[in-house]
Amino acid sequence: MTGGMRAVVIDRPGPPEVLEIRDVPAPQPEVGEVLVRVKAFGLNRSELHFRSGAASSGSFPRVPGIEATGVVESAPGREFEPGTQVMTMMGGMGRAFDGGYAEQVVVPAGQVISFCSDLPWEQLGAVPEMLQTAYGSLAVGVRAEPGDTLLVRGGTSSIGLAVAVLAKQQGMTVLSTTRREQARAQLEGLGVDHVLIDRGDLADRVREIVPDGVDGAVELVGVNTLRDTLRSMRSGGTVCFTGMLSDQWTVPEFYPMDWLPNGVRLTAYSGEAADLTPPVLQAFLDAVAAGRATIPLGRVYRLDDIVQAHRDMEAGTVGGKGVVLL
Repeated sequence: MTGGMRAVVIDRPGPPEVLEIRDVPAPQPEVGEVLVRVKAFGLNRSELHFRSGAASSGSFPRVPGIEATGVVESAPGREFEPGTQVMTMMGGMGRAFDGGYAEQVVVPAGQVISFCSDLPWEQLGAVPEMLQTAYGSLAVGVRAEPGDTLLVRGGTSSIGLAVAVLAKQQGMTVLSTTRREQARAQLEGLGVDHVLIDRGDLADRVREIVPDGVDGAVELVGVNTLRDTLRSMRSGGTVCFTGMLSDQWTVPEFYPMDWLPNGVRLTAYSGEAADLTPPVLQAFLDAVAAGRATIPLGRVYRLDDIVQAHRDMEAGTVGGKGVVLL
């Protein structure tokens, strides 16, 4: 199948207006690759970093987008049957090669995850990167166990919301932070046990709830809150550094003996598609369909709204995971 398609193309880094919708040739898969007809794709801050020129990797011109959800159009190596529902993410998508901001995308077969669900495409489009990061942060980063106490620093981010959903599914006690009192109801609606209004210094309030400190934490704000998050932990507890919502990426003066309380472990997570297995994905989607879990979907956009979507992402007004529905 050849022909054209609509895609978002960035010729050079800059403000949201550099995102241009164009008619471009449809990509052609080779053996070992899969052509996916995109039904929906999630919006990610790393795409904002790439678009603005803050990212350290990638080249222009480029179709951005580190994830996509849709159906298999073709797979020359026969890894997947045409029509199979799939998700794909990471692996250089939207940076090293053209990504998900398009009607079709070609990706290596090894980063394609199949599933079966009757959920609407805008909900499914919110899942891949969000679930992969949330699941990996808990399973690989924190190595959280059922019954643990967990602090989610940056609780109203799409990943923070997903971490809370997964943690509650596993019977954990969840403390989530937000800077906005009006976000309390959203977090409590997902089952968060304790909502903490974050003014930068939370460790003492965490210890009022869990005197010895929490078992695990997922740090999604960045290095400016990391030290306080570390102070919220019990000895033997683990902080997983996953996110940089603050866009501050490095610690100028990191003195481990001062920053790390005795016995507290600091890990990181930035995963790939292989970290999200088909059984984990399917179990999550089935739980959503059965009403046992929630996909924290924010605003839904059309492809033509992509500039506005990036403006909203920069302004922090998406309210959950932003999705473009094709």
